[in-house]
Amino acid sequence: MFFYRKPKPWQGREADVTPRALYINRRQIMAAGGAAAVTGLVGCGGAETEASTSAATTASSTAAARQPAPVSGGLQYAETGYSVPDPLTPVDAVTGYNNFYEFGVDKSDPARHAHEMSVDPWSIEVDGHAGRTGRFALEDVVDFGALEERIYRLRCVEAWSMVIPWIGVPLASVLQQFEPTADARYVAFETYLDRREMRGTRFPVLDWPYVEGLRMDEAMNELAFLAVGLYGDVLPNQNGAPVRLVVPWKYGYKSIKSITRISFVSQQPETAWNKAAPNEYGFYSNVNPNRAHPRWSQQTERVIGGNLFNRRETEMFNGYSEQVAHLYAGMDLIENH
Repeated sequence: MFFYRKPKPWQGREADVTPRALYINRRQIMAAGGAAAVTGLVGCGGAETEASTSAATTASSTAAARQPAPVSGGLQYAETGYSVPDPLTPVDAVTGYNNFYEFGVDKSDPARHAHEMSVDPWSIEVDGHAGRTGRFALEDVVDFGALEERIYRLRCVEAWSMVIPWIGVPLASVLQQFEPTADARYVAFETYLDRREMRGTRFPVLDWPYVEGLRMDEAMNELAFLAVGLYGDVLPNQNGAPVRLVVPWKYGYKSIKSITRISFVSQQPETAWNKAAPNEYGFYSNVNPNRAHPRWSQQTERVIGGNLFNRRETEMFNGYSEQVAHLYAGMDLIENH
């Protein structure tokens, strides 16, 4: 007896995954005014799928950026050498399969409800141990004239993964403009909070507002990124509009969405998931296949965009060991999870 289960949008066939070469070609066509020829690819999200990669294929900071290319959504960005060989995750998966508990705990809740959040105008409060503090408009925090594309893997602590082409700027360049002092050993980030617009915050799922943090040397690492777009378009609300953190060597919950505060602090900040369940969600949250979650293994991950059985082996630091392993030299990465 057979049971047929209709696949979800993010359970697409491998043939539905947009190859990177085709995505690049799409941008070139659109830049030439031929967008009508590729209307089937128009979207605002990409995700990670099947991957058989190694550190040798991870991001490279030495590749020269190409000239900025106009794309749908009004963003202009430079192509860089930050990439992976894995297929990009389908747009529908990136924008329709999300964890953003401020809008609900189901994966489809953010796509259904995040439109209720106001993102324009947007400002960010900067405080703590820094020479420049105060409230700044988003345009004064992120240089929209210096956007670049970085294709990163995203590994969720729930043992699923995506590959997403983000548009944004290096986090280090943003933090440096606020002149952090020697007392700034950590940087904390806070998510926007409005219980009228964010229905999930009406329930004590977490201690709102959502807070995340990094050591300063982590924040200044070349891979740390502030994203304002994906797949060439501006960020959809459910993906953390208008600005979010992307830390590809850490589990996805570290990449905080809809940032409204940046604080330079001397002590390790208390972060949302670490406060909620410290045995399950450590402060460092580095992708580590050798450190099992108390309720499941982290040895493998389900690749979103393929079939239900499409899995890959999880790599240490999500495949970015070459760029970040030195940050944790001598540390017990089981205890300091």
